[in-house]
Amino acid sequence: MKYLKLIRYQNLLMLAFMQVLFRYAFLKGQNIPLALSDWQYGLLVLSTVLIAAAGYVINNIFDTETDRINKPNDVIIGKGISEARGYNIYIALNITGVAIGFYLSNVIQRPGFATIFILIASMLYFYSTTLKQIMILGNIIVALVLALSVIIIGVFDIFPAIIPENKAQMTSLFSILTDYAIFAFMINFIREIIKDIEDVNGDYNQGMNTLPIAIGVSRTTKIASIISIIPFVLLLFYIKNYFVENGLFIATLYSFIFVLAPLLYFIIKAFTAKSQKEFHHLSIVLKLILLFGILSIVVITLNIHYNA
Repeated sequence: MKYLKLIRYQNLLMLAFMQVLFRYAFLKGQNIPLALSDWQYGLLVLSTVLIAAAGYVINNIFDTETDRINKPNDVIIGKGISEARGYNIYIALNITGVAIGFYLSNVIQRPGFATIFILIASMLYFYSTTLKQIMILGNIIVALVLALSVIIIGVFDIFPAIIPENKAQMTSLFSILTDYAIFAFMINFIREIIKDIEDVNGDYNQGMNTLPIAIGVSRTTKIASIISIIPFVLLLFYIKNYFVENGLFIATLYSFIFVLAPLLYFIIKAFTAKSQKEFHHLSIVLKLILLFGILSIVVITLNIHYNA
């Protein structure tokens, strides 16, 4: 159990679920050729999960002192697992994940794509060691890694299978994945700001320069609330242009109830939040918005199928 806490297995399960969902609830129903076989796609998911798990391990190692203040019950390194063993786990996870990435890059005859896995692993390492201490930049890196985990599906499963005859359809599907990646980036970026507010005491004692430390908790919560208006407005336009105009009533209703309504609740609640309990609640709300946003791909696919 201590090893599962070290790698934040719940987040990893959500990541794997998201990638499986996009392929088998969306791409597989589009009657298009895909570059990877089922077991090869399973390796792509495994590689992503392993590299993400390595990121959690190295972050836990460097966050030990901060976590002693912010989340004393969640401290693993130095208690259940030694720092040396933590580094060994980190190296093993990264080597395995990147090695699988090298294999898959050669399978699709794009060996240069292996650099994507190295880039993600490097970003997670430098985030934990350096970048998280730089205001805003650390938040952007974490959000970007999640977005890349969506984009990588198109890079490995769609892009290599493009031929002149299906280019328009494949480009459209890649564009949809990109839209979801942007959504994931924005929501996760806001969530990282809220998490910085939750962790402000431990981060301050470690000499970090997060947004709430630099400008204060009250101003940061208001900024998070204002930033949230951007995805809210963009989603409104997206729903109008793609769902409403194409007669996707169920997808429209789902998006309003499970994505837009919670996001509006977050915008209002974040503007007045003050206690740690409220910030933790807001972080969970954003996590649910992200989950329901990803699940919308299933609703949209079914809505299109039954409207056809």
